[in-house]
Amino acid sequence: MIKNIFASIRSYFEAVKLIKKLKLTKFFLIPALIGLILGILFISTAIGLSDNLGNFITTYWTFDFGKSFISGLSTWISGFIILLIGIMLYKHLLMALASPFMTPLSEKVEAHLTKQEKVHSKLSGTAQLMRSLKLNLSNLIKEMLITLPLMLLSLIPVIGLFFTVLVFYYQSYYAGIGNMDYTVERHLNFKESKSFYKKNKGIAVGNGFVFTMMLFIPFVGIMLTLPIATVAATKNVLEKLDT
Repeated sequence: MIKNIFASIRSYFEAVKLIKKLKLTKFFLIPALIGLILGILFISTAIGLSDNLGNFITTYWTFDFGKSFISGLSTWISGFIILLIGIMLYKHLLMALASPFMTPLSEKVEAHLTKQEKVHSKLSGTAQLMRSLKLNLSNLIKEMLITLPLMLLSLIPVIGLFFTVLVFYYQSYYAGIGNMDYTVERHLNFKESKSFYKKNKGIAVGNGFVFTMMLFIPFVGIMLTLPIATVAATKNVLEKLDT
């Protein structure tokens, strides 16, 4: 698994080279616009909610001493939790809405890597969108059920670091699945896809880890990350399907 994680991470460097070689920058525009709009919406909402939730928590501190400290701490904790939840919602919504544009990108890369003239999905644009919505909604629910308790445990001093690592592990895993599915949907049905993802967790984690980390880069991350992650995932998926 560790080997697959690092192989998946290395694929990002190869993805950038492929994008330049095949002149695929035109596939960045629509996902960038979707990412920018969603990013502004989620960031502005997170800022407002963190203050409101922090103030709500502070009302339960009935003592005068330390009230300002509790207010600041509760606002910070609220902001941290809302940020992580926002990232989960953001990335799955982005991957689902951008699927009609990321699938053609994956097709171009697959045609080049497999030396075929053209590669086409059997699903229509609407069917691709519905499959992606179904997959990402399912992943979002699973991810939230697993990571929300881990987020609370991560606030425990010292041992909280272990739970923080687990939070990013599961966030990376489910994000990687979303990026891989733009390619997998042409080769496997929905049930077969789930089995494929379980057998290739390392690829999903490595891809999703870089994808999630890049989202923290202001503006550039939310506008450019998805197409690069898609190209990287396409290469990894094709290699695994061949074996």
